[in-house]
Amino acid sequence: MSNKFLGTWKLVSSEHFDDYMKALGVGLANRKLGNLAKPNVIISKKGDYMTIRTESAFKNTEISFKLGQEFEETTADNRKTKSIVTLERGSLRHVQKWDGKETTIKRKLLDGKMVVVRASPVLKTEVIHINTLIVLVSKCPLFFRIQMDKC
Repeated sequence: MSNKFLGTWKLVSSEHFDDYMKALGVGLANRKLGNLAKPNVIISKKGDYMTIRTESAFKNTEISFKLGQEFEETTADNRKTKSIVTLERGSLRHVQKWDGKETTIKRKLLDGKMVVVRASPVLKTEVIHINTLIVLVSKCPLFFRIQMDKC
């Protein structure tokens, strides 16, 4: 089931990402770099391990994990998190916990597109990445919208 997510995804556009980074506590200089970045996200699998690599001109990050097993993650904004990725109802659910806070990233397939929803009860935000369409309208006051194409 997780093999459906494998591939390379390219960021095409982004809206309101600065507000999201600000809510995370990202400093001004790093937010400016983050807003300029047009990353590729590569999802691959080798044996029992999945890898999600994010590549941009400014910073690369990579996580490798076994589904259902907690691992330590350093995020692009240098948060040190305890993370776990599980497969639930056809979606990859990635939970990050740090300093008493938590965020959840869900990757799912919808009509042949990869959709990534990022939500945090602490940050009151919801984010959707879609490989070919922009369809996000957040229920929360803080959101950002991006478009991703599959390479």
